[in-house]
Amino acid sequence: MAKKSKSRRRRLEQNGAQPNDRVVARNRRALYQYEVLRRYEAGLSLTGSEIKSVRAGRVSIQEAYCRPRDGELMLVGAHIARYEPSGQANHEPTRDRRLLLHRREIRQLEQAFAQQGLTLVPLRLHLTRGLAKLEIGVGRGRRQHEKREQLAKRDAQRQIERAVRRSTSGD
Repeated sequence: MAKKSKSRRRRLEQNGAQPNDRVVARNRRALYQYEVLRRYEAGLSLTGSEIKSVRAGRVSIQEAYCRPRDGELMLVGAHIARYEPSGQANHEPTRDRRLLLHRREIRQLEQAFAQQGLTLVPLRLHLTRGLAKLEIGVGRGRRQHEKREQLAKRDAQRQIERAVRRSTSGD
């Protein structure tokens, strides 16, 4: 049984994931709307009912963005659903949440945010060893024609892959 877990761990690490990683939410539109220049991983400061909702997968980061405030980085607009069993001790679903990063990383992100045209976009929320982590991208917004070009390239690549598959399977 130990051998099986080692091979699984190796396979996960080759794909860029950690063995105990579980993606809870993705911002799928972010890579379409923004050209991501650099990525960071930040911890999230959550209450007890919030982390229970995150573990249950009741999270949306589609409308979320990050913003520096008073030397800290905040996640704004993320929706973490209320955790029903917690009753009175529940949380506000769309409150601003503090991101946990090293001071040096916060300074770098503040400088990127201050630059014209750059924004801080949450890309995915995942659990690593029981801790909630947020992958943040420093991105530049794509113009409409860039989005169209990207879609055209993706469609062309798909057609090429289909043609290759058809030609190899027809042998």
